[in-house]
Amino acid sequence: MSAIDKRSLSERDICTKYVIPAVGAAGWDILTQIREEVYFTKGRVIVRGKTHKRGQAKRADCILFYWHNLALGLIEVKDNNHGLGDGMQQGLGYADTLDVPFVYSTNGDGFFEHDRTIEAIAGGQGRILLVMATGTGKTYTVFQIIWRLWKAGVKKRILFLADRNILVDQTRTNDFKPFGAAMTKIQKRQVDKSYEIYLALYQAVTGTEEDKNIFRQFSPDFFDLIVVDECHRGSAAEDSAWREILDYYSSATQIGLTATPKETSYVSNIHYFGEPVYTYSLRQGIEDGFLAPYKVVRIDLDKDLTGWRPEKGKRDKHGREIEDRVFNQRDFDRNLVLDQRTQLVARKITEFLKGTDRYQKTIVFCEDIDHAERMRQALVNENADLVAEDSRYVMRITGDNDEGKAQLDFFIDPESRYPVIAVTSRLMGTGVDAQTCKLIVLDRRIESMTEFKQIIGRGTRINEEYNKYYFTIMDFKKATELFADPDFDGDPVLIYEPQGGETPVPPDEGDGSGATGEGGTGDEGAAGDGSGGETGDGEGDVVFDPPPGGGRRVKYVVNDVPVWVVAERVQYYGDDGKLITESLKDYTRKAVLREYASLDEFLTRWNAAEQKKAIIDELEGQGVLLDALAEEAGRELDPFDLICHVAYGQPPVTRRERAENVRKRDYFARFGEQARAVLEALLDKYADEGLASLEDIGVLRVQPLNHFGTPLEIVKLFGDRDKFLEAIRELKAGLYESAA
Repeated sequence: MSAIDKRSLSERDICTKYVIPAVGAAGWDILTQIREEVYFTKGRVIVRGKTHKRGQAKRADCILFYWHNLALGLIEVKDNNHGLGDGMQQGLGYADTLDVPFVYSTNGDGFFEHDRTIEAIAGGQGRILLVMATGTGKTYTVFQIIWRLWKAGVKKRILFLADRNILVDQTRTNDFKPFGAAMTKIQKRQVDKSYEIYLALYQAVTGTEEDKNIFRQFSPDFFDLIVVDECHRGSAAEDSAWREILDYYSSATQIGLTATPKETSYVSNIHYFGEPVYTYSLRQGIEDGFLAPYKVVRIDLDKDLTGWRPEKGKRDKHGREIEDRVFNQRDFDRNLVLDQRTQLVARKITEFLKGTDRYQKTIVFCEDIDHAERMRQALVNENADLVAEDSRYVMRITGDNDEGKAQLDFFIDPESRYPVIAVTSRLMGTGVDAQTCKLIVLDRRIESMTEFKQIIGRGTRINEEYNKYYFTIMDFKKATELFADPDFDGDPVLIYEPQGGETPVPPDEGDGSGATGEGGTGDEGAAGDGSGGETGDGEGDVVFDPPPGGGRRVKYVVNDVPVWVVAERVQYYGDDGKLITESLKDYTRKAVLREYASLDEFLTRWNAAEQKKAIIDELEGQGVLLDALAEEAGRELDPFDLICHVAYGQPPVTRRERAENVRKRDYFARFGEQARAVLEALLDKYADEGLASLEDIGVLRVQPLNHFGTPLEIVKLFGDRDKFLEAIRELKAGLYESAA
């Protein structure tokens, strides 16, 4: 007999043939200590139109029990085409929900035990890279690593480095809270060597020679472990001041955390930290149901597409003669301001909020601080009614504005209503844990994949308590074209390849923030080399409406050029991780035809199904949301008719028309008077509410059916339960008789 090709086996076969026998051989009682396929989550969020629904429920492949309901371990099984550890992050998420301490991943070749990182450290690896999509718990994961090493005495003094105060403070008060009195934050240039867990800003320990003396007050071997959060930023560059810290403490084990590894000829995470020991992508997080999917609203403006050239001698509102050339999308709001463009963008944002929820948390990304202030004022004008109720409805949150920065904590607090709209440039592009953010507006050119991933990460949190299941990206600058880039959700990003004598510092990322554009960036606090950062003025080369002859960069301001919307379309996140640009009807047609190639095939399956809901559930698992489709159709159509009409071009028949067709055929004549009344009521219920009312016996407990008695009494009107169910089957068959 030839050997089994393990790669041809399904995930279930791998579990049955290899995993369970191995677990049993290790001493576990297969009958009393092992449970397979344990369901516990609601599945991936599927979004169509204004409707969202969970896909197939998530389940743990195998749970190990000490006794009764005391779970000790969880095994995530993948087929043999996957790597040994490919199920680890999925298993970790499941284990967190189930409060299970031990996690294993397998593909049938062996078992991979949580944590991979721990094993790398135990094996003597000194540089470790973890790549995890924003929202998948990078900080919590690293806490678990540090906690285990610290409690075991393997690593006694640990330094956690980040580049934003908010990142350090969130970490200290949330995930790292269990360290308690053993933990301190290095601030005000003060050093106390009596602690074991240290948190610090890069900027707090680098900069001038005097600043650098702060980290040198610790001996090079003082720290056993250093964790570098958001390591795609300045720490990746060999000549970065941040890198001095890592080189100084070279004897310590160093772990880099990032959602966006950076790879260029001169700036490399992998060159320094090595290949990632673990990667968990945005696509995988959405598929597993831990991250929110998104839809994209792309709005093209006429001047963005065609450009604008001033007539000869044209002057801006400050009296400056405007350079005679074609200004395009790259120029707008950086070198040239079209006031009417800003007003139009603010109006479209407001239209979207009015059409959905005016209190949904929104982040608007602008080109620079100047642009952010103009946009704030335009949004205030468009939402004067709500601003009158509370001036914090719209806030500019930028590095130069203390009043705005003071509102940041309130913006990210799910329980705080205000601010609702946060207008920013780059301050909120990374590290801001806005769990309830439902709308991200891009009115800034983004050409760096690193920055793009970070910005999109502001919306990927799911928060069911506050009805946050998905988010929307409103794009005015074609930034979402980066979704089509093969690197969007995959390997490290190629950003800049300098040629010849060009500087090794990418011109669009000289501040380490990932910002793009020509000339200065107007960054507000993402200093990549420790020069300024949150302590700097944050304005770069941008000034507000400079008078003629003043300012550092010429920015023309024109208020008499009209701007129009040329095109507007909605795209959805598809099952394959790609954006779907077609309509709900087109998507439904393709999805149904994949399952049922012809109308006859669909009718055969539908008529044979005892529960029609099973077919509906299967299609919804493929992303076909019939509720959203019915809303778009605007008619009270049965799921059957929606499918037949959209996928096979059949004339639509409403539920009420189907109910009347049954009555015309005198279907109820053979039943007694009370039984006929029950069936009439059920038929009315179907016409009003749909097919589900005929497939759930619980309908007998609600009006008007409960007027006929208890469910048991109603069933007896038909003789017994079997005869009642047979009557319901005949009723459903009668509804679809003409379609057979």
